[in-house]
Amino acid sequence: QAQLVESGGGLVQPGGSLRLSCAVSEIALGYYAIGWFRQAPGKEREGVSCVGGGFTYYADSVKGRFTISTDSAKNTLYLQMNSLKPEDTAVYYCATDWQCSCTAETGIPPLCPDNWGQGTQVTVSS
Repeated sequence: QAQLVESGGGLVQPGGSLRLSCAVSEIALGYYAIGWFRQAPGKEREGVSCVGGGFTYYADSVKGRFTISTDSAKNTLYLQMNSLKPEDTAVYYCATDWQCSCTAETGIPPLCPDNWGQGTQVTVSS
């Protein structure tokens, strides 16, 4: 069972940047597909980005602004978020599961992973 701990969220002005981190334990990063998801108040959880099996996925709403990366030495997943917009405000989660795949077209289905972090709040506001 993977253990995931997110950090790096906060309050940022529109146009600003944040880097989220997801420290992974109990499994080696890269063995399974892993991704970032977010949930805004009153909305369903949605996939933001994922990596695995040689594929990388970005939701249309974040393409060109967000970058997913991994550090195998630290067993940590990152999400660099630039040019942030108020509509990016949400709780951001990382998640992984051996049975989930990351596809370039649709990412990881939000209902697939069983292993989730506790989430980190990102608020974009002036």
